[in-house]
Amino acid sequence: MSHHAERFAAATRASGGALRLAELPFLAQVNVRLEPKGPAANAVGLTLGFPLPLEPNTVARGGELAALWLGPDEWLVVGPPGTQAEIEARLREAIGDEHAAVVDVSSQRTTLLVAGARAGEVLAHGCSLDLHPRSFGAGRCAQTTLARAQVVLVPRDELKPGFWVLVRSSFASYLADWLLDAASEYTNGLDAQAR
Repeated sequence: MSHHAERFAAATRASGGALRLAELPFLAQVNVRLEPKGPAANAVGLTLGFPLPLEPNTVARGGELAALWLGPDEWLVVGPPGTQAEIEARLREAIGDEHAAVVDVSSQRTTLLVAGARAGEVLAHGCSLDLHPRSFGAGRCAQTTLARAQVVLVPRDELKPGFWVLVRSSFASYLADWLLDAASEYTNGLDAQAR
C-alpha cells in the first residue's frame, strides 16, 4: 500500500480539505471468540478497562483500544501499531482456562482512513448502508461490502468526521484505487489524470 500514499496525499490536497485519504498501517487487531455473558467476557472487560459491546454492530472504546462487535460471540480488539502481542498475551492471561479463542489477525487486514466532510459521500458510491451520522454514527460498526470488497466499516467520533475501513490485505490495493476514483469528483479529477 505504500505506493498509494503519494496518491492519497495528492487527492487530500486537491480536495481543499473536504476529504482525507490515508492508510493507517499495522494497527493491532486481535480476534476474540467467547461466551458473551460468561466469566471469560468479564475477565476480558476488566483487562481492557471496558466491557465488550453486546449490542450488534457497536463499538466500545477505552484509552487507545476499541472493541468491535462482529457477531454474537465474536469481537475485534483494535489497538495502536505494534501492540498486538501485548494485547493477545493480556487477554489470554485474563481468560485463563475458560473456553475462548484469542487470535492475532493484524496481518489479515489493513485500515484505510476516509475522513473529512465528503467521506460519507465518497463511500456511498460503493456501499449500500445509510452512512448518515444519525443512522451510522460514532459507536457503530458494520461488516459490509464496499465496491464489492468485504470490509469492516467504523465511523470515527463526531469531532473527527470520517471512517475506518478495515479491508483484507489482498483487497487493499483494489479498494485504494476504487477510493481514489470515487473521490475524483472532489479532487478535480486529479487521480483520473494520474493514471
